[in-house]
Amino acid sequence: MSRGPGPEQRLSPTERANLVAYLDGELPEPESRSIATKLTLSPTARREVEALEKTWQLLDHLSQVTASEDFAERTLTGVRRLDERGGEIQSALLAAVRRVGWVTLWATGATVAFGFGYAASARFWPNPSARLARDLAIAEHLDEYQDVSTFQLLQELANSPEFLSESDE
Repeated sequence: MSRGPGPEQRLSPTERANLVAYLDGELPEPESRSIATKLTLSPTARREVEALEKTWQLLDHLSQVTASEDFAERTLTGVRRLDERGGEIQSALLAAVRRVGWVTLWATGATVAFGFGYAASARFWPNPSARLARDLAIAEHLDEYQDVSTFQLLQELANSPEFLSESDE
């Protein structure tokens, strides 16, 4: 629901932003004409302009602050110092980037070395659990084997008639 220029139409945000340029005569002709038409037809828009003009008049009554005579010299000296330090900042930044690069390189190398070491130890280092699984029959009867004090007893049992196999007879 768009309204044309009328008694209650306010300035748009764009027109309000251009209002100072309009009052100073610095606004391009088409935009200046649009604002002038709106001000002619809308008392609300005229009140906005009058409020802005009163604000500018009140600002004229405030005391003007003047910069000291050495203000320009101090400003230029500060700018020169910053310009000279620009090389320092750039070299410090470059040194920091180099340090980060070296740390990253060392960390990557250490991670790769750890990975190879872990893979090699997993492949070539004897796994005690695997040996235990392989010798499970011995482990299950370990207490009984420990009760036998010598191999001579085992040989006597092997030669006894109760343990002779059919092929030995």
